Amino acid sequence: MNRVSLLSCSALIACVAAAGTSACAQDIREYDVPAGALGDALQQYATQSDQQLFYSGALVAGLQTKGLRGRFSSPDALNRLLSGTGLAWSRTDVGVIVLRREGRAKNAEAATVVDDVIVTGTLLKSSGDLASPVVILDRDALDRRGFGTVAETLASLPQNYAGSATPLVQAAGSDVGASNNVYATGVNLRGLGPASTLVLINGRRMAGTGSRAEFADVSALPSAAVQRVDVLLDGASALYGSDAIAGVVNVIMRRSFDGQETRLRGSVAKGGGEDLIFSHLAGRSWSSGAAYLAYEYQTGNGLSSLDRPYTADGDLRPFGGTDHRLIYSAPGNIVAFSGGAYVPQFAIRPNASGAAQGPADFVAGAENLQTASLGVDLLPSLERHSVYGRFTQSLGDRLEVSGDLRYNRRDHDVATAASAGVFTVTRANPWFVSPTGAASHAVAYSFARDLGPGRSRGRSESLGVTLGGRFDLTSAWSVEAYVAGAEERGDFGNSNRINSRFLAEALGNIPDDPATSYRASIDGYYNLFGDGSANGRAVLDFIGSGGSQVHNRSRATSANILAQGPIYRLPGGEVAVALGAQFRQESFETRGETFISGVTPILRVTPRRERSIAAVFAEARIPLVGADNARPGLRSLDLSLAARFEDYDDFGTTTNPKVGLVWSPVENLGVRASWGTSFRAGALPQLFDPMGVSPLFLSGENGSNVLTLQLNGGNADLKPETAETLTLGFDYRPRTGSSFSFNYFDTRFTDRIGRPLTENARAALTDPAARPFVTFVNPSANPADLALIESYSGLPGFSTLYPSNAYGAIVDGRWVNTGAVRVRGLDASGNANWALGSGMVSVDGAASWILDYETRPTPTAAVRQVAGLIGYPAKFRARSGVTWTFREVDLALHWTHAAAYRDNLGARIDASNTLDARFGWSPEGAASGLRLALAIENLLDEDPPFYDAPTGYGFDAGQASLLGRALSLQLIKRW
Repeated sequence: MNRVSLLSCSALIACVAAAGTSACAQDIREYDVPAGALGDALQQYATQSDQQLFYSGALVAGLQTKGLRGRFSSPDALNRLLSGTGLAWSRTDVGVIVLRREGRAKNAEAATVVDDVIVTGTLLKSSGDLASPVVILDRDALDRRGFGTVAETLASLPQNYAGSATPLVQAAGSDVGASNNVYATGVNLRGLGPASTLVLINGRRMAGTGSRAEFADVSALPSAAVQRVDVLLDGASALYGSDAIAGVVNVIMRRSFDGQETRLRGSVAKGGGEDLIFSHLAGRSWSSGAAYLAYEYQTGNGLSSLDRPYTADGDLRPFGGTDHRLIYSAPGNIVAFSGGAYVPQFAIRPNASGAAQGPADFVAGAENLQTASLGVDLLPSLERHSVYGRFTQSLGDRLEVSGDLRYNRRDHDVATAASAGVFTVTRANPWFVSPTGAASHAVAYSFARDLGPGRSRGRSESLGVTLGGRFDLTSAWSVEAYVAGAEERGDFGNSNRINSRFLAEALGNIPDDPATSYRASIDGYYNLFGDGSANGRAVLDFIGSGGSQVHNRSRATSANILAQGPIYRLPGGEVAVALGAQFRQESFETRGETFISGVTPILRVTPRRERSIAAVFAEARIPLVGADNARPGLRSLDLSLAARFEDYDDFGTTTNPKVGLVWSPVENLGVRASWGTSFRAGALPQLFDPMGVSPLFLSGENGSNVLTLQLNGGNADLKPETAETLTLGFDYRPRTGSSFSFNYFDTRFTDRIGRPLTENARAALTDPAARPFVTFVNPSANPADLALIESYSGLPGFSTLYPSNAYGAIVDGRWVNTGAVRVRGLDASGNANWALGSGMVSVDGAASWILDYETRPTPTAAVRQVAGLIGYPAKFRARSGVTWTFREVDLALHWTHAAAYRDNLGARIDASNTLDARFGWSPEGAASGLRLALAIENLLDEDPPFYDAPTGYGFDAGQASLLGRALSLQLIKRW
C-alpha cells in the first residue's frame, strides 16, 4: 500500500475539487501501529491509511506516541497518534495532510473526535471498502472550497443538477417542479429530481419541505457544526428505504468539540446579492462524554432582474435572441379576441398628462410591449437563524447515550411578477375614451408601473430531535436504537396583487359594493388608459389589496433498532452482519386563503394526511478472499448483500435487494461493482391534493400565445416509482503520489411519478406526445366549451382576470405514473502532488459525463434523448486546478467547465468556462488558531452563456449563475 490515497478511493479529492467525482468506500480501516517514536509511527500510519503526510523531521524529532490498534477512521486514528504530542494537522486543498505545532486553538481542533460509527452506504461499522461510490466532503474540504454554506457546496457538485429546488430557479420561474415556495435548496443528483435523492442528518431522515414536502432542505443547517458530508452516488433503498433512487446525501454533524470557534464571512457581487454569515460554536468534552452548541446567522440581499442587461426587459434581440415582451403593458393595448388569442388593435399612447384623452392618443395597428417580469428579484432577500446542539455520554463501559437538537428559521422577501390581464372598460368609467367611438373596449394591461411588482414573503421553520443509545453486547457485537422526530413548517404568501372584484368596482363595471368602504365616485375611478402614473393612491391601495397565504406542515417520526457484529470466520476474514427494524410515520397538512376575486378571503384547508411504514432490513459483508488466502491476481475479494422489506399502509409492500462486490487483483488497485433496486413512494400531496386550476399562456401552432387552463391536483391511484441501478468502477493509487478513480453508472426508472406536460411545458399544445392530456376549446363560439371552462370557476386558482371565453385549451397537469427514464454516465477524478522546495504543488481534476438520458414522458410516447437539452444536465462537466501550499499560505486556481447544450428549438447554448481563485492564510505563533480565506468566484467576470429563454431571461438558471464575479472574505478563529 502507498501513502497517497485521499481517503478511500479518492473521495476527498473529488469533494475538495467540488466536482464531486465518484469515490469508493468510507475510510474505516484496521490499524496496528506500535508505541514508540512518533516519526516511525507516522510512517506506518501513512502506509496503513493510504494517506500522504507532509512534515519536517525536526517537527517530530524526540516525540513519542502510545501507538494504535483497532478499526478507526483515518482522522480519528491520526488524532489518537498525535494525542499529547503538541502537534495538530490539517489537509491541503487536495487532501495531503500537513503537520504543525498547535496552539490553544489547534488543540481544540485536534480534540474534535470524528464519528467513526456512521458509515454512509452500509449498515456495518467495520465495512471496509464499499462497492458503491461515495463522495466525501470533510471539514477541511468544506472550509477550503470557499462557499458559505454546505448547501452551496452541494449545489456545485457536477453530479448535482441545480435546475430544480434552488432559490435561483424558483425566482426565475424555470423550476418544472414548481413546489419550492420557501426558496429552499434541495439536492438533485443526476437530474432525476430532488425527490429522488434522500437527504439524511447523521443517518436520519429530515421532514420534507416545499409545497408538497417531497424534498429535504440542505440549507437548514449551521455549516460550522458539520463534520463532513457523504454523497452516495448509487441507489440505496435496500439500506435506507424510499427516495434513495439517485443517491443519498448524509450530513454528518460533529460528534464533539472542545473549545470555541467563531466564523465570519461576507460576500459581494456586482449590483447586489450581498451576503453575510456569522456563526459560533462552543463545546466541552470530558472523560465520559461531550456536548456542544452551534449557532449561525445569515442575511442576504436580493438581486433584481434589472441589475443584469440580459434579464432586464425581456427583449433579447440585442443578445441574438427574440423579443419576449407581451402586450400586457402600461400603457396598454386595446385588443380583440381572434383566432384563439388576443390581438392588439390600438396601442394606447398617452399625452403629456399621463393618460389618453382622445382618439389622437391611440395608434392603430401598433402595440405596446412590456416584459411580464419587470423588476422581479432573481435572488431573494433572506434572513436565517440556525441552531444545532449535541451531547454524548457514556454510562459505564458498554452503554453510550446521545441526542441532538436542530432548529432553523429562514425568512424570505422577493419581488415577483406584477398582476396583468385583459380587462373590459365601458362608458360607465369617466376616464373611458375610444378611438372608434365604441361603447366599451378590452384592454390588455400590466399593473407593474402602477403597483410595482408583487411581493412574496414567507418563513420556513424546521425542527429535529433525536435521542438514542448504543450498547456493546460483547467486544464485537453492539445494538443501537434511536427515536427521531422532525417537523417542517412553511408559511408563504403573495401581496400587492389585483383583486378582480375590487378592480371591477373601481372600473365602474359593477355598482359600488356596500360590503366595501370604497366609493368610486369619491375615492376615484381607475383609469385604464394611462401610463402607470394616472391613478391616485386610494384607488391603487383598493385594487391592489389582493393576495394569498399558505401554511404547510410536514412531519416525520421514526424508531429504529440495529444489531451488528461478526457471525463466522472464513479463510478471508470474519463475516459481519447487521439486522434491523424501523417504524416510521409521515404526515402533511396545508391550509390557506386567497383574496383575489371576492369581498372576503376564500379559505382552503387540506385535511391532514398520514402514512405509516414498517420495515425490516439486513446486510452482510462476506470476505471471500483476504490476507490469509490471497493468491496472484486475487489479493482480496469481498461480497456484500443487503435487503429491505417495507410495508406501507397506503399502497402495500415492497422488497429491495442490493449486491456488491469489491475485488483487489493487485496492490493499489481496487475494482468494485454493485447492483440493486430502489423505489420512491409518492409524496402525500401527490396522492391527496384536491383539484385546482391555474391560467397560463402556451405557444400554439401558429406561434401565438394561447390562454390555457391547467388542471392541478393529486392522484390517489399513484403507484410507487421503481428503479434498477448498476455501478461499476475502479480506483488506482500508485506509490508515485497520484491517484485515479473511475465510475460507470446506469439507472433505469419505471412508473415514474410526474406531470408529463411539465417536462416540455412550452410545447404542450404542439407536442403530439402531449395530446392525451390536452383539450382544445373555443368558448367564444361553442357554448359547450364555455360551459366547460365555467365549470372550473369555483376551483381554487381560477382567475377572473381573464374572460372565460378567452381560453383556447385545457391541459391536465395532475400527477400520474408516466413512462420510463434511463440515465447512463461516467465519473472520473485524479490528482498528483509534488514537493517544491519547502512547499507543495497539487494538481487535481474531475469530470462527469452523461452518456444517455432517455425519457418517455407518457407510456405511449416515443423515447426522447434529452442529454444535453435545456432542463436536463449538461453532457459533460469538469473541474480542475492547481494548489500551492507554502508554510502558512495556500493559493489555488480552479477552472470549471460545462459543455455546450441545446434548447428545445435546437439552438446552441454555448459552453461555460469560469475561473475561481482562492488565497488562504493560517498564521502560527501569536495568531495561531486564525484562518483567513479570500475567494473570488468567476475571476474573469464571465456572463453566463446566452439562452433565449421563454421567460425573457437570457440565461439558464439551472446551469449557470448570474452573479458574475463574486468576492468573499472569511475569518475563522478557534479559541
